[in-house]
Amino acid sequence: MITGAQAMIKCLEHEGVSVIFGYPGAAICPFYDSLADSPIRHILTRTEQNAGHAASGYARITGRPAVCVATSGPGATNLFTAIATAYMDSIPLVIITGQVSTELLGRDVFQEVDTTGAAEPFTKYSYLVKDVKEIPHVFKEAFYIASTGRKGPVLIDMPVDVQQKLLDFSYPKEVNIRGYKPCTKGHAVQIKRVVAAIKQAKRPLLCAGGGIFAANAQQVVRAFCEQCGLPVISTLMGIGVMPSDHPLYFGMLGQSGGYLANRAVEESDLLIIIGARVGDRAVAAPRELEAVTTVVHIDIDTAEIGKNLGATIPLVGDAALVVEQLIEQKPTGAWQEWIGWLDAHRGVPAPTRAQTDGCIDPNAFIRVLSQRLEDDVIYVSDVGQNQIWSAKNYLVRNGRFLTTGGMGTMGYALPAAIGAKLGASQRQVIAVCGDGSFQMSMMELATANQHGVPVKLIVMSNGCLGMVREIQQNRFDNREMAVKLDGSPEIGKIAAAYGIPFRQLTAMQDAGAAIDAFLGAEGSFVLECVIDPKEGTN
Repeated sequence: MITGAQAMIKCLEHEGVSVIFGYPGAAICPFYDSLADSPIRHILTRTEQNAGHAASGYARITGRPAVCVATSGPGATNLFTAIATAYMDSIPLVIITGQVSTELLGRDVFQEVDTTGAAEPFTKYSYLVKDVKEIPHVFKEAFYIASTGRKGPVLIDMPVDVQQKLLDFSYPKEVNIRGYKPCTKGHAVQIKRVVAAIKQAKRPLLCAGGGIFAANAQQVVRAFCEQCGLPVISTLMGIGVMPSDHPLYFGMLGQSGGYLANRAVEESDLLIIIGARVGDRAVAAPRELEAVTTVVHIDIDTAEIGKNLGATIPLVGDAALVVEQLIEQKPTGAWQEWIGWLDAHRGVPAPTRAQTDGCIDPNAFIRVLSQRLEDDVIYVSDVGQNQIWSAKNYLVRNGRFLTTGGMGTMGYALPAAIGAKLGASQRQVIAVCGDGSFQMSMMELATANQHGVPVKLIVMSNGCLGMVREIQQNRFDNREMAVKLDGSPEIGKIAAAYGIPFRQLTAMQDAGAAIDAFLGAEGSFVLECVIDPKEGTN
């Protein structure tokens, strides 16, 4: 006989979990006491939300569900933003939260909150475990649900008394959940319809979304496009499916995307969307597009197909398996004129503006940075102007571009980079954020120090909430309100407080030397890039 807490640890060990992220509290203490006897490594973050973001970075790089843990009440509610972020971006997490004793549920006792109820809109599934004997099959199901179909976060809420009760432990060998049978292989009839549409198209275009990474399908999608000669664009979350300099890749679409990618969508007669929800930031006028373009929408989640953009040919299935089925059919067409037209429009220059003394050009900086990064680098971008500058200028080769697209959560980059580095310790990992988002997660520099995780952090510093300021300038007659970050600390002193080397960059002619020092440092390094507050993203 073992306790429920010991059973929880054994379940994690059976699932091959080697690292978890969390923040302890009274209602989850039995679990932590049992964790002390396990080889599983625990990463103590400085706030629960960042435990979730770190787990997200770990899951995205390893391809396996990652685990984060918090206590009841505020511990659980602090995790909600990270859970919602993972849900919107289809990241597989197993979240364990402590809960008050079962006999106290519903009495509004100390640190009680209806965790499963409150988190229901942004979890794939959730459990409130009231019987200690349920623990093994609940954990087995949680990992299965998180990692199959459309991946996502699964919550396990554990009352403290259940963690202390005894059970005979036996871990299930398989999962069979009635009503949950994800469709993975594409329907043969729909596959034939897609092949026929490709062969008939004069101006086909493939839109790569983040679901391709969730399915680990980037290599097979790349092979398919090369086999057929299909031109490719991507959503923000699909950046990296194709190398940035691939002859068939024509950039990111959407309101913050490139001219050519958006123009290509307008001119195409066949748009093949894989693993993307094509929301409002990707396609501004979906009704106009679907009226003139044949739309093929491939997704593992039936609810996403046609939700934002009407699909002429819907196709449900796992991206890797569906594209393999398409490859077998070897569809092709005479698209030389179309590819030639796209190539001819590559050279449309991005608008430039005069640089302010004492500031750098963020677009040029990221291009210079890209040239010096390792081939398989993991580049983690935060949210705001830094995200758009990164998306437009970072040159992806065989690395990954991680960011939060669906929720757009500030403060994501630093903890996610810590998780990514723990998931791929031999790879170069850098994080890029603004000075606003830096102040939402700068305490995680302590996490990096404590656990020996070298962090390479670039802070784009302009003294304001740049993206909001830009919106106020463009849409609200330049009336700035609540966007200045006056009173912020000196970033160099913050780095020094954590014992981390620091450098400030204020001129583009010094960018190469600053980047070399940044990347060449053995451990962590903070590089502040001073940006003109009036610098925009267009």
